[in-house]
Amino acid sequence: MNLDLLISKALRLEFLDIKQALELHDHLPLGELMYLANELRKIHHPGKTVTWIIDRNVNITNACISGCKFCNFYRPVSNKQVYITTREEYASKIEEMKCIGGNQLLLQGGLHPKLGISWYVDLFRYLKEQYPGLRLHALGPPEIVHLSKMESIGYTEVLKRLMEAGLNSLPGAGAEILSDRVRKILSPGKCTVKEWLDVMKTAHILGLTTSATMMFGHIETLEERLIHLVKIREVQARKPPGSKGFISFIPWPFQDKNTALLKKSGIRNRVTPEQYIRMIAISRILLPNISNIQASWLTVGKETAQLCLYAGANDFGSIMIEENVVSVAGATHKFDIDGIQLAIREAGFEPLRRNQEFERDVS
Repeated sequence: MNLDLLISKALRLEFLDIKQALELHDHLPLGELMYLANELRKIHHPGKTVTWIIDRNVNITNACISGCKFCNFYRPVSNKQVYITTREEYASKIEEMKCIGGNQLLLQGGLHPKLGISWYVDLFRYLKEQYPGLRLHALGPPEIVHLSKMESIGYTEVLKRLMEAGLNSLPGAGAEILSDRVRKILSPGKCTVKEWLDVMKTAHILGLTTSATMMFGHIETLEERLIHLVKIREVQARKPPGSKGFISFIPWPFQDKNTALLKKSGIRNRVTPEQYIRMIAISRILLPNISNIQASWLTVGKETAQLCLYAGANDFGSIMIEENVVSVAGATHKFDIDGIQLAIREAGFEPLRRNQEFERDVS
């Protein structure tokens, strides 16, 4: 296969198929792959700006019936360590976030079998009443599927009720790898590939901004990673006119510390810095219809994330005031407001604070 022809096709923002993507991934030297992805980034984002955000990740509950083998944060519902975050705790966490200029909550949690949609609606309304300027980037397709089944209502009704209560955008949580083979092994209690994608299609029809993610480096094949990207690209290609759809894509490597995958199966994070950079680059190449690609400094560290800014990434994500899930699995990197901006400048770019809609944040 002619690599020059594939490069030209990519530079025209045309869709590459799996075979073509494998050819570039496997046969272009890292520097050339980075160069191609960087040229594509410049088409989407001319100039030297790299975006970042202040938000807080709050876990609604650690109770979950999904039983994901890569997660050691969750607890069975009957476990004595189970908690549900109280309204007083939300208030304290929000006030702490506001003190450093943040105004967005990333709200996620387990699939709790006793928390129905009315509970979430009441929580969202309460938070918006107490903090009118607060933005809720909350839940994800697994929670939407879970609520739909609990309440015997469709995804449209679930999302409409949550949006009316204050939901601003829907994270791409729970994607892991969009392969039912992988999902049956890793997370048998979680939504299927079709269910995950159907929630996102519904969200786009309703005009709800979403993001897409990938957790890789465990039991999946390289081809399954690329199929994951193509599935996301196809959903984005079908979004209604005027809908932002997937506003960003964030891949990160599996964090293995104390997980069932490591303890029971000996499966470790097998993603090297070079492999992560290649994944960022191939994501930019395969996703010409998604403008923003985020480097996960939290899971790969500052230096690798900085290199990703020359491999297609244009976003450095959040300072992560609070993060509990991947941190307990081994992600130990930290940034404060000054540190994340310094890291961007050290890489030769200009930091620009944004909101979840990728608009300049002036709050």
